[in-house]
Amino acid sequence: MDHEGYMRQALDLAREAAECGEVPVGCVIVQGDRVVGRGRNRREEKQHTQSHAEMEAIRQANEALGSWRLDECTLYVTLEPCPMCAGAILNARIPRVYYGARDREMGACGGVLNLFMEDFPQRPALVGGILEEQCRGVLTDFFRRLRKI
Repeated sequence: MDHEGYMRQALDLAREAAECGEVPVGCVIVQGDRVVGRGRNRREEKQHTQSHAEMEAIRQANEALGSWRLDECTLYVTLEPCPMCAGAILNARIPRVYYGARDREMGACGGVLNLFMEDFPQRPALVGGILEEQCRGVLTDFFRRLRKI
C-alpha cells in the first residue's frame, strides 16, 4: 500500500472520532506493509489528556510488537502532531512521520515549532501534506457542525 492508502485508513479513524464527538484525528503505524497500531482521538471518551490519536496508536503498536522501540515503523496521522505526540514519536524512535493537515495552533512539526529539527539523537524524516485537503476538510466540517449546535 502507498502513503495515501495508509493516510486513507487514518482518515477513516478520524471520521470515526468525529462521529463520537471527538476532534477528528486518526493515526496508523505501519511496520513493513502491516498496520501494527491504530488510534483516534478519545480525550472526551476517556477524559485523559494523553488520549490523542498518535498516543493511542503508539500504545497499540508497542503491545503488538512487544517493544517500546518502533524503529522499523512509519506513522501516518491526519493532523500535524502536537508537542506531546512529537515527544512520544521521538521517544518511540519512529523514523518516518507522514501527516495530512498543518496545525498552526499546536503543531510541533513546523506549524508552531519543529521539535524534529532540534538536536535529538534520533529525528524522524517528516513529510506533510499527504491528502491535506481531505484531512483539513474532516476537521473543518467537524468544527462547523460544532459551532451550529
